[in-house]
Amino acid sequence: QVKLVESGGGLVQAGDSLRLSCAASGRTLSNYAVAWFRQAPEKEREFVAWLRRSGSTYYADSAKGRFTISRDSAKNTVYMQMNSLKPEDTAVYYCAVAPGPPAVVGGAYDDWGQGTQVTVSS
Repeated sequence: QVKLVESGGGLVQAGDSLRLSCAASGRTLSNYAVAWFRQAPEKEREFVAWLRRSGSTYYADSAKGRFTISRDSAKNTVYMQMNSLKPEDTAVYYCAVAPGPPAVVGGAYDDWGQGTQVTVSS
């Protein structure tokens, strides 16, 4: 079992940047695929980005060109740099760890953090 703690969310204006962190204990993140999901009010949870063990990445169309997922193995932490934020990026952001290959569906992940709120004002 891994414990994941997200941080870095906040209230920003459109066009600003944020860097979310997902710190892990109990597992070495570099041995697993890690993803970021988000859930806006009254909407279903949606995939944002994943980072494979190999270091390869994949992004939802909404995140391509603006968000970057990365890993600091020494800190056992995964990050997501979010630039050019838009009001539609407002959501609770969650990191998750997959025991197997990553996927865009949450069912592939068995450990989740508690989430961090990102609010982007127009």
